[in-house]
Amino acid sequence: MDEIRITGGVPLYGTVQVQGSKNAALPMMAASLLHRGVSVLRGCPRIADVFCMEEILQALGAVTWWNGHDLYLDCTEADGTEISGSYTGRMRSSVILLGVLLGRNGHGRLGYPGGCVIGRRPIDLHLYALRELGADLLEGPFFISAECGNLHGGTIVFPGKSVGAAEQAILAAVLAHGETVIENCACEPEILWLCRFLRCMGADIRGEGTERVIIRGVEILEGGDFQVPPDRIVAGTYLCACAATRGKIVLENAPEGELEAFLEVYRKIGGQYKVKSGKLIADGSGVRFPVPYLETAVYPGFPTDLQSPLMTVLATIPGKSHIREMIFEDRFKIAEELNRMGAAVAVCGRDAWIDGGRHLLGAEVCARELRGGAALMLAALAASGETAVRGYSYVCRGYEHICEDLAALGGRLKKDTGNYFYGKNTDQ
Repeated sequence: MDEIRITGGVPLYGTVQVQGSKNAALPMMAASLLHRGVSVLRGCPRIADVFCMEEILQALGAVTWWNGHDLYLDCTEADGTEISGSYTGRMRSSVILLGVLLGRNGHGRLGYPGGCVIGRRPIDLHLYALRELGADLLEGPFFISAECGNLHGGTIVFPGKSVGAAEQAILAAVLAHGETVIENCACEPEILWLCRFLRCMGADIRGEGTERVIIRGVEILEGGDFQVPPDRIVAGTYLCACAATRGKIVLENAPEGELEAFLEVYRKIGGQYKVKSGKLIADGSGVRFPVPYLETAVYPGFPTDLQSPLMTVLATIPGKSHIREMIFEDRFKIAEELNRMGAAVAVCGRDAWIDGGRHLLGAEVCARELRGGAALMLAALAASGETAVRGYSYVCRGYEHICEDLAALGGRLKKDTGNYFYGKNTDQ
């Protein structure tokens, strides 16, 4: 069974290391195809989505190997041009490989991308960007194919911000002839890191981290050797675990500069933190204030990926809180599961109202997507009794060792095998 059992009611204490960023590593892996040689991603997270992308690159002809957490990607003979829907259906970010295949080979074909079911995530902006760079696209019932003799520079004006579409445009433009200007570009840190990785490969990019990115195409890219940055969403999840259990934890390698919007809310609910010698020291023992209104937003606003973990925290705080989800219209799937545990969350469209402070009790709950699954684990840590969280495989898509990390902080967890325990003082 795909299940984790958690016995809650214990505040978390201790120190953990923040893993490498999933959302930064995946586009870097895609970028490695633009060099016919070896690139290295150091500190790469060993998670399901990374393994899926690794399988895709291998299917295209790449040779990959690991040395600890350093991932080596030899794309010398990675000349495949077709990616099966059996791969792309598992992971939405695989769509950014279309621009990479165009840049490397002049043509490519892939099945429609999948991923977590959290609402409509159309790829029209991806296709718009590629067309502006000279690609001819054909959309079939089960696939997308693209052809282009030579990609050329162009002006791409996004009508709305999209991280994936921005990455698509950047990856396609670095080897295109001439200059590409991307207007209204998303500013998420993962885009900044992708541009830095490409620059270390020899790309000519200016303006990364702003809404206007300018790229001058180059003839060839060299191999990249780059440190994957820490995962801001994992760090925020662990801070929510601290708050939900009213604990005190230390995060090593936490990217606090990328968490400003989240940390502002953390302070407002009564959490305290300080940064010292590269460590983020958090105290959630004073968490007690509800959030009257909060909207998720593109960076630097409150991240949608931390909305579900925050909802779990708010369910433990007396008073009424209100969250409006502005990124994905169907990202409140966790509400029903929290209510099974005794929470009072009412959802209407993009709005969720949390009548917090009710005593959470252990129950059988089901994860339906990555961040919601992690949030249910946090709810289980805050609840009395034992909670069975099914759908743990969703969590593995983005968290390398969440069970070990939570156990190191005092959490009591047991895998579904019946004989594999995390943490101490379990009653099983």
